[in-house]
Amino acid sequence: MLAGKVVVVTGAGGGIGRDIALAMAREGARVVVNDIGASVAGEGVDAGPAQAVVNEIRAAGGEAVASTDSVSQALSAQHIITAALDSFGRIDCVVNNAGILRDRFFHKMGDDEWDAVIKVHLYGAYHVSRAAAPHFKAQESGNYIHMTSTSGLIGNFGQANYSAAKLGVVALSKSIALDMLKFNVRSNCIAPFAWSRMIGAIPTDTPEEQARVNRIKQMTPAKIAPLAVCLASEAGRDANGQIFAVRNNEIFLISQPRPIRSVHRSEGWTPQAVASHALPALKASFFALDRSGDVFSWDPI
Repeated sequence: MLAGKVVVVTGAGGGIGRDIALAMAREGARVVVNDIGASVAGEGVDAGPAQAVVNEIRAAGGEAVASTDSVSQALSAQHIITAALDSFGRIDCVVNNAGILRDRFFHKMGDDEWDAVIKVHLYGAYHVSRAAAPHFKAQESGNYIHMTSTSGLIGNFGQANYSAAKLGVVALSKSIALDMLKFNVRSNCIAPFAWSRMIGAIPTDTPEEQARVNRIKQMTPAKIAPLAVCLASEAGRDANGQIFAVRNNEIFLISQPRPIRSVHRSEGWTPQAVASHALPALKASFFALDRSGDVFSWDPI
């Protein structure tokens, strides 16, 4: 499905990124495997993970090169795209998958924890996408696939930084889809449900928590790859500006914010009228933000 295409996958040294890179290569893509080899918290550098995935691809007869440049800075992100151009002569698809976690309850979160996560997830998606944009425009084709999260779409405890970044990625994707449609460039998001080191710290202190983790462990990173490959191919040409989710063997299309109910008052509103009329009328459409309600019927990942 991807014969002749060149794909950049960030954060591809392990987990979801690794399986996407391998699947892209199996379908004929030449792959830039980008990963700085940091810890889940974004600390340290190790060229080993990216090179190990490159070796797997080459051993299976595919073509790949490693990149250990960071996505969090514009210049190093440019080097990731340059690696594709120098090695394979073109760039057709960017998969923005790189990420870190610095979980902390909001009232305890420090500026450094906020900045670090925003830099990798949101700035990273922007920098790599922006570096590829002139090439996509010039060739009048291209494809962005961004990893978002139900932590951003729905919310989660202790992840204000990660949730804000991941919902920001959705808005970024939608804007890219609108701005670059005339150049035949597509942009979509995937919210993955998969067991990886990014969620390996989920507590298992109770039988219920252990059962939850055991369910999540069945959702392997490889389950995400088929959708990513399809979106990167010509078969995915009708999808643009969309949000998908993958949970084990299910693929979902996620709704996007739209008005769901309105109230009108011909004489206008006062604060008192809002309290006595508008909020009671709209309250029936509120989502109950508790673990037993529909909003949290999915475990945020």
